[in-house]
Amino acid sequence: MMRVAVTRRIFPELIEGLRADFELVDNQSDATWTPKELHAALADADGALLTSGERIDDAVLTQSPRLKVVSNVAVGYNNLDLAACTRHGVLATNTPDVLNEAVADHAWALLLAAARRVGESERWLRAGLWKRWTFDMYLGAEVSGTTLGILGMGRIGRAIARRAAGFGMKVIYHNRSAVPPELAEGARGVTLTELLQQSDHLILVVPYTTAAHHLIDGGALAEMKRTAVLVNIARGGIVDDAALVAALREGRIAAAGLDVYENEPALHPGLLELENVVLTPHIASATRATRQAMAQLAIRNLRAALAGEVPPSLLNPEALDHRRR
Repeated sequence: MMRVAVTRRIFPELIEGLRADFELVDNQSDATWTPKELHAALADADGALLTSGERIDDAVLTQSPRLKVVSNVAVGYNNLDLAACTRHGVLATNTPDVLNEAVADHAWALLLAAARRVGESERWLRAGLWKRWTFDMYLGAEVSGTTLGILGMGRIGRAIARRAAGFGMKVIYHNRSAVPPELAEGARGVTLTELLQQSDHLILVVPYTTAAHHLIDGGALAEMKRTAVLVNIARGGIVDDAALVAALREGRIAAAGLDVYENEPALHPGLLELENVVLTPHIASATRATRQAMAQLAIRNLRAALAGEVPPSLLNPEALDHRRR
């Protein structure tokens, strides 16, 4: 029987389906495995079902001679060294598409909460400080009729743009490659500088790469409007969190909504001190239906690879010619 390592606690009913066909090394505690524990679990595993928190690189693959597939339960895959996977003949997969709508919804939740000061006004109310209503208390930013900027016009970016139509917004975007007009949801492509300067609200959806590290740094933040709201649902590290804290503290942008962070789950301490930032713990895809769909797709990828088939969402097809058997 083939052995599969499941690195995090995932819906038990789905994992039980795997248990019928594979010997499982199952992380029932859900405590994050140390690198040593991960290496031990993968040493004689044929497949791995993992999340974006587990790093798969050349060192891990060298010590895992039976490993044939690493199936990421995430759309992002910066935790996977694809070049190393390909060199070792290990198939790498992710879970695109099934989370587009949930993530787009959460982007809007963060944008509206940050723009309309929902978090800080709720904390003020819960603290018992609301003694009387005043005409100008907690004045927020307009959303309807403003300009929405999207950095990264892939599937999720386009889902965000579709929602903007209901708010009567002008949508602009910047993308690494041209987006066909029929897929742009009425949005207009601009340069990165134009995106920063013209957006009343800016949502980041760009994948994390080495080139994207600190793409939004102090210089980029200085280009934005002082009234702008920044939302990051992409990956931590795209934003320089220290620079963002300084910009928010000094009023160089109005507010931010963040679901991802550098070095998460650790946060830059300055973020916790600020009122003009809405913080959520990497939950943009966290609806039951979406997370189940992600897990089901990851399991289909895993099963297909271990059966010698081509997984539905293969990231490195160049590995097929010399895949491990």
